Amino acid sequence: MASYNEITPTTLMRLIGTPARPTIIDVRIDEDFSADPFLVPGSVRHPFTDVAALAETLRGQSAIVYCQKGLKISQGAAAVLRTEGVQAEVLEGGQIAWRDAGLPMVEADTLPRARFLFVSPSQVMNVAERFMAAPFDIEDTFWSHRGERCTFDTMIEEFGIGHDALNKLALIVRAADTNRHDLAPEAPGLLAASLGLSRMFRDDLEQLGAGILLYDAYYRWARDATDEGHDWPASSKA
Repeated sequence: MASYNEITPTTLMRLIGTPARPTIIDVRIDEDFSADPFLVPGSVRHPFTDVAALAETLRGQSAIVYCQKGLKISQGAAAVLRTEGVQAEVLEGGQIAWRDAGLPMVEADTLPRARFLFVSPSQVMNVAERFMAAPFDIEDTFWSHRGERCTFDTMIEEFGIGHDALNKLALIVRAADTNRHDLAPEAPGLLAASLGLSRMFRDDLEQLGAGILLYDAYYRWARDATDEGHDWPASSKA
């Protein structure tokens, strides 16, 4: 059983991808990281010796700290953050417990620090060349459709983050994005909501922000609510 300042891998997994998600900090020493260079999704690496430098940014927020085994390094780093007013907890069992539980991990070398630049379709390739950017969701580029699968599928494959809920969401996205609604009955709803957002927002970044909330909601449904239905008015049975 986790102590009062620890969080289990399963509990943390349920927070990832929700508005209540904490900041996740990987404080493994370089030797441990090199031996297993995979990250908990959404985490950032930071030296445990300088973890107090994060306090100003994290103060008033919640943070989860993990090292290799969830012992002295992460316990100490979390304690330092708590003295600085940060609500910091330790991932019980550390990175090893997360990995051994079969939870998704991201290979560090594949993890981008991305920002999206929205430009005219005709200028995507030119802007990518001039600004050393990667064209995204454009035909015949790396981050694009592959065969019958869409760009969402490509990201899951390349980042190695597939799991049951995310794979279910990917099927819905693929069905909506490739106009094959027979693949998933939820696809027309996602398409309708996405097209509605495109008419609500002229600014692409504002539309992206609203769309993220929509996709987060679909993800939570895929993870927690696929068995729930609504029947109103309730049918009467003798």
